[in-house]
Amino acid sequence: MFGFNEDKWKELNGFNTAKEIYQQPELWIKTLEIIETNKDNINKFIDERLKKEKIRVVFTGAGTSAYVGEVVIPYLNKRKEYIFEAIPTTDIVSNPESYFKKHIPTILVSFARSGDSPESVAVYDLANKLIDDISHIFITCNSKGKLAKMSEENENALLLLMPDKSNDLGFAMTSSFTCMTIAASLIFDMENLEENKKQIYEMSDIGERLLEDRYKEQEKLLDYDYKRVVYLGSSSFFGISKESSLKLLELTRGQIISYNETVLGFRHGPKSIVDDETLIFLYVSIDDYARKYDKDMLSEIYNNAGEHKIISITQEYDEEVEKNSNHQFYLSKYPIKIDNEIYISLLYLLYAQVFALLCSVNNHVEPDNPNPSGIVNRVVKGVSIYSYE
Repeated sequence: MFGFNEDKWKELNGFNTAKEIYQQPELWIKTLEIIETNKDNINKFIDERLKKEKIRVVFTGAGTSAYVGEVVIPYLNKRKEYIFEAIPTTDIVSNPESYFKKHIPTILVSFARSGDSPESVAVYDLANKLIDDISHIFITCNSKGKLAKMSEENENALLLLMPDKSNDLGFAMTSSFTCMTIAASLIFDMENLEENKKQIYEMSDIGERLLEDRYKEQEKLLDYDYKRVVYLGSSSFFGISKESSLKLLELTRGQIISYNETVLGFRHGPKSIVDDETLIFLYVSIDDYARKYDKDMLSEIYNNAGEHKIISITQEYDEEVEKNSNHQFYLSKYPIKIDNEIYISLLYLLYAQVFALLCSVNNHVEPDNPNPSGIVNRVVKGVSIYSYE
């Protein structure tokens, strides 16, 4: 995997993280199969609730789990009559009445790798207390976690367990994130399950090729002298930019400063971060209209004075993009039949995950345990939850 055998990855204390990145295409198919197996229960649970007037659907989680909603909701909001929202548990816990509406029926979709984070449990309790008509969907990777156990006691809760292997043993969330994102994309779009199924199979095939050999394209980036890395994207790709930035920060223990922003938002002050030791990744949209703005930003950054480097990631090879990039990484030379931006965004994320892993090793950080001092933990510790009256 990624240039090292199993023994070497274990010596680097990075075997779990490398394996969990590498296994994702296989787990994407298993996630699809889980949804197919449970489609009757899913349809019954969701359809009954979506009939309610003014229904809210809120996606929530902490850290990487919060970004699942940010990747999924742009796609759903374009295509559905309901309004989907993404609100982190870490926002809700301290200010619940800023986000929960007592008289508005709500489906709260909670994402969690372990299902044991204090904020996830607290938001469940707060929602039950503050909302008159509340239903829960738990999408989690741990059958023994608190969220999974709570679902057994609540007839207004639907539990969807992700493949066992997605409960990452490494510090950073990788396969857990992508599996939960696929599940979320499917359950609110069940009428298009067969079409999405075809696209997930194609996504899995492309992902296998990227992880098997094409990761080598990124090794050349390690030769650059950079201390800052910026990720830019719009719509679902903005959510992916957040996750990309966090992965690099986590796996390098902050030795590389990472940042993310929307494509158009970058001009409005955040571009000040760029210096001669900055790498910028731009996730190019698959939407024709949005891509015009992406290409403008690529050209602008590429032609700005300085030694910074701009890396574009595209669905297919694009000659214009290549002319305005120091490197263009593309999923395929040939037309791809995937038009769901969620699935393309997850393929883009593979580049960021592998890059973060390579940077971790290059900076002599242990990928499976980048914070041995315990300042940051795999499952958050030290959170006090206070009674809300």
